This record gives sequence, structure tokens and C-alpha cells, in this order.
Amino acid sequence: LNPVDFLALQSIRKSLADLPGSNYFSSWDFTSDPCSFAGLYCDGDRVVALNLGDPQAGSPGLTGRLHPAIGRLSALAELTLVPGRVVGSLPHSLSQLKYLRFLALSRNFISGVIPAGLGQLRGLTTLDLSFNQLAGNIPLSVGALPALSNVILSHNRLNGSIPAFVSQSLARLDLKHNNLSGWLPPPPGLPPSIQYLSLSSNRLSGPVDRALSPLNRLNYIDLSMNQFTGFIPVNLFASSITNLQLQRNQFSGPVQPVNPVTTPTVDLSYNRLWGEISPMFSTVQNLYLNNNRFTGQVPATLVDRLLDSSIQTLYLQHNYLSGIEINPTVEIPLSSSLCLQYNCMVLPVQTPCPLKAGSAKSRPTSQCIEWKG
Repeated sequence: LNPVDFLALQSIRKSLADLPGSNYFSSWDFTSDPCSFAGLYCDGDRVVALNLGDPQAGSPGLTGRLHPAIGRLSALAELTLVPGRVVGSLPHSLSQLKYLRFLALSRNFISGVIPAGLGQLRGLTTLDLSFNQLAGNIPLSVGALPALSNVILSHNRLNGSIPAFVSQSLARLDLKHNNLSGWLPPPPGLPPSIQYLSLSSNRLSGPVDRALSPLNRLNYIDLSMNQFTGFIPVNLFASSITNLQLQRNQFSGPVQPVNPVTTPTVDLSYNRLWGEISPMFSTVQNLYLNNNRFTGQVPATLVDRLLDSSIQTLYLQHNYLSGIEINPTVEIPLSSSLCLQYNCMVLPVQTPCPLKAGSAKSRPTSQCIEWKG
């Protein structure tokens, strides 16, 4: 093995240890050839991949810190760390790994900031630092990486705004459960190549239509638990999307999809949406429109689909709906849930509602008159 790599591995080994129940380092005997060590892959006399820790499910992982000597493994293309209790900050020397394509260090206790120097890793395709304790901004230099396809920084303490991403092959952007704020980057800050977008549980705000309208390959989107405002872009009801989570924001305006919505689960609850409920939603399996400002009659097609078990969940509680055509003696299928509580109508059928819906069956008449007015 190249002597620089050999010395770097010795430093890395000294700063990490197996947690009780893990025996990953038992094969790391420096009197033998390091290319035979567990988790280590060589090409000629250079280390090209380093998978730190036993990848078997349930392995307790490692403890200690990541030694800056990692940056001296200059041929490294892949660096991973199994879930464990590794602490400390990300070594700034990672920026020297100019051939690195895959960096995954999730589910440990890594703190500090994301080094701006990661922006020098021009070949990086996957960056997964999720489930750590990282703080500070997402560096603009990371957004400028040209080859990124997966960026997973969820479950940290990151703040500031989302940088513009330039990679035209970015498919997965997962930033949920942080403290990110501000508006989404304007086009082309979110590339049209994105298929999976999860920004849930941040403090993001502003309208989303400009940023999201170009994203025509989306199949999963979760913007829940933020402070987004304005209209919901119509392209989010496209047939390719399998899961649409927009609950607990401040979206407003009517919601009128152009075509039948085939997304299995659509959650628009806890917003400020108004107008009549579109019959285009009758093709959704789980539909959450509760805690909005919808008015008018519940579309008959929604009732029909609920009664034939096509709709499994229909939550319409806490709106201003004035009626529903349903036979009071009808049996609602056991596999289906309907909640109509706290609307501007006498309930034709009694159905079990979630506890959060409260005990009041109907909205006070004064509120209904005021809303119509």
C-alpha cells in the first residue's frame, strides 16, 4: 500500500473505536496488508473506498472522531460511516478528496458546520449527512457542485436559506427537520430533474409557484410544517406524484386541479384554502382537506367513491361546508373513514373522527353567516 495511505489509516484507526458489540476493527492489523481490512477497498496500491463500521443491520457502530488524516487518502472515491456515536466536526481536509463521489456519514453525533470546502469535490454525486447535529448554513459552494444527484441533510440544526442547486442531475433533495428559513430559491435554483423533494418541518416561507412550476419530474413532495403562502401550483396535482404533503402551512386560494388527481395520498389540511371542493379529488385514496375554509356541497363523486371503498380516508372537518348528499341509513365501509365535524351543516351521519376534531358537531351559525357574508 502507498505509504501516505498507510499512515493515514493508522491515524484514522487511532481516533475511532468499536462500540460494545461491534468488532469491525478486529481485522485492522497493521502487520498485514491493509487492503484486506474490513470495509477497505484498494485499486493497486491506493485506497479507493472506505466504509467505516460493520454494515450489517443492527451493528452498534463506532465511537470517537473522524481524523483529518482522511484527507490524505487522495484516491478515495467513496467514504461511508455506519450509524453510531461518532462525535466532533467534519474534517476540513475532506475538501482534498478530489475523486470523492459518495460521502455518507448519517446517524451519528457529528456537530459543527458543513465545510464550504466540500464545494471543491466536483465529482461528488451523493452527500448524506442526515441525522447528525450539524448547524450553520448550507454552503453556496455545495449548491454549486455540478454532479450532485442526492443531497440528504435532514434531521440536523441547519439554518439560513436553501442555496440554488446547479446540478442538472439532482434527483433527491431532502432537507426536512432543520431550521431553514426564507423563500425557495427562484428558478433555476431547484433543477427540473428533482424527483423527490422533502422540506418538511422548517421555517420556510413565501410563495412556491415560481420555484416549483418547472419541476415536471416530481414523484414525491413534502412541504408540510412550514409557513408557505400563496396558491398551490397546479403541476403538484400531476399524475406522476405518489405522495403530496402540504399540510400545516398558510396556502390560500381555491384549489382546482385540471385533471383527476391520481396521487394516492393528498394532505392539504391546516391551511387557508377556500372555494368549493373539486370533484377532481374523487380519485384520491386518502384525502385530507380538514381545517381550511372550503364552502359549498361535498361533491357527490367523493361520496360515491367513499361508499365503494375507493376512498379510504376523507377528512373534511373544520371547514364551512354546507351540505353532503348521503343517505342517513347508509353503511360506511369499515375500511373507510369519513369526518365532517364542525362544518355549516347538520351531520346526516355520525362517523368516528380523530380526537383532534373536538366534540362540537357543527360550527356556530354566527360563524357560518359571517363567512358567507
